[in-house]
Amino acid sequence: MCEISRRGFMVGCSAAIAGLAGSRFNSLAFGAPGDQDVLLVVFLRGGMDGLNLMPPIAGADRGYYEAARPDLQVPVSGQGAALPLNSQFGWSPDASPLLDLYQNGSLSLVVATGMDEPNRSHFESMEFMETGTPGVAHTPTGWLTRHLQSSVEIPEEVIMPSLSMGDLQPTSLRGDRETVNINDPSTFSLDTGPWLWRGPQRAAVRSLYQADSTLVHVTGNQALDAVDIIELYATGEYTPSNGAVYPDSDFGDHLQVIAQMIKLDLGLQVATLDLGGWDTHEGQSWVLSSLLADLSSGLMALYTDLDGGGAQNFTQKLTLVVQSEFGRRFAENADNGTDHGHGNLMMVLSGNAAGGIHGAWPGLAPGQLFEGYDLAVTTDYRRVLSEILIRRLGNNKLGLVFPGYTGYQPLGVVSGTDLTPDYKGGPGSTIFADGFESGDTSAWSG
Repeated sequence: MCEISRRGFMVGCSAAIAGLAGSRFNSLAFGAPGDQDVLLVVFLRGGMDGLNLMPPIAGADRGYYEAARPDLQVPVSGQGAALPLNSQFGWSPDASPLLDLYQNGSLSLVVATGMDEPNRSHFESMEFMETGTPGVAHTPTGWLTRHLQSSVEIPEEVIMPSLSMGDLQPTSLRGDRETVNINDPSTFSLDTGPWLWRGPQRAAVRSLYQADSTLVHVTGNQALDAVDIIELYATGEYTPSNGAVYPDSDFGDHLQVIAQMIKLDLGLQVATLDLGGWDTHEGQSWVLSSLLADLSSGLMALYTDLDGGGAQNFTQKLTLVVQSEFGRRFAENADNGTDHGHGNLMMVLSGNAAGGIHGAWPGLAPGQLFEGYDLAVTTDYRRVLSEILIRRLGNNKLGLVFPGYTGYQPLGVVSGTDLTPDYKGGPGSTIFADGFESGDTSAWSG
């Protein structure tokens, strides 16, 4: 009999693995991973136009909006009209699948979010946002990595603590050596020859990696674990629950894999997924319509798939946050698009969401726009993420996850237990990267 753990899951124990085939992994077989939430971060790369996803539909702001966007505006009546959220805001019909989730309280919307200091560079804004250190360049670890390193809620025996869907590991998980990175599950494999040989051959390879505890050996074992899990459970036919239908796109395929991994109960803590193409400088209407349809239908399918009863109600363990590096310029440009802006919209989807609209709306009058051009930022994006960390993930070490950020107060986006924020840590702490001594701030020069 082989020992099953994060370090010891092996195809070499072929009889045990074959016996598990066709059934879900569970805490009996793999050691209880706990009842912790899974945090899924969906990053919309390119700068999503939150003003056309959630446009004003009444009052003075509606007049300013129509004047600034004569061709790109979402109308309030007729074909393509905004779907009312309340008396002030509407919702793009292109994202209509999410309206039901908003109406049943599973979707919280946070207006006018972003970084206090504006930065209209895609690369720099994403870097600052994903490291959790706005204005500080070359931070050696991502904010999700520091969450995983500082959280007391993650049992050592979990098999897959973090998962990144896509070609590259995102900056938010920079420095995390346990992240499983997948683009296409069907090509996530280790070819050791004919199928009948794979058990013995992989057992031999694993025995080599188990011979020591160096970084190379540990990483090799983790790679073998990931290959075994994905090959066995994520490469065959999968039937989503509750009639969920994922969009026929890379985004839909990746969401489906994430749902499978959550259902396997491997102790997954953090998952990341990107959806690009939001840099709509020209011809925005068609591009944005297509992207919002893919985004909303995908998120609706994921939530439906996970929304079971009893032990299968995985939405009670899911906290999904959608963010982008910045919003778009308030006024449309001459190419029927919008340029780089500032404030934007964040979304939080969860069985523990409070629902509703949160944050302070700054207004769209000329004197209320940031620098006269953009939606202002009234809520630091780290405030939203901090609430999720504390209330859903049980991690109050904000000084380590978001160094330099203080004064946190919950917005009420999700339910959960409020812990006293711990602001200790920050630049120079050894938690930021292996090899950095405590007190070394050389990596923190801005």
